[in-house]
Amino acid sequence: MKEAVLIIGGIYGALAVIFGAFGAHGLKKFLTQEQLKSFETGVKYQMYHALLLILSGVIFPFIGFSQNLMGWFLILGVFFFSFSIYGLVLSSSRDRKMAFLGPVTPLGGLLLVMGWILFTINVASVAEFLRF
Repeated sequence: MKEAVLIIGGIYGALAVIFGAFGAHGLKKFLTQEQLKSFETGVKYQMYHALLLILSGVIFPFIGFSQNLMGWFLILGVFFFSFSIYGLVLSSSRDRKMAFLGPVTPLGGLLLVMGWILFTINVASVAEFLRF
């Protein structure tokens, strides 16, 4: 799981840069300011959590249930949160809003929150070994 967390963190980070550039340069002509702001929110959260995944992959051995669950919560949380925002924004810009994605975004947010909680618990449990 450790390797997967690091690899997916790197992939999410690279995609955040690509999507950020795409949003800033390629979508300005097609999106409203509100849609651009929503798209940027997806990109920011994706990048924040890509960095958290990489940090987690460096800090934790991913041998326990809690650490593995944290990894899955963060990976799936980013996917559901950020990618549903991208889908909602892009589909609404073409007047074909994929409304089924609406409930996916808060589910992704909940998974991210749970990932952060588990990150905090796991950091506290290994803090003496890391000498924080």
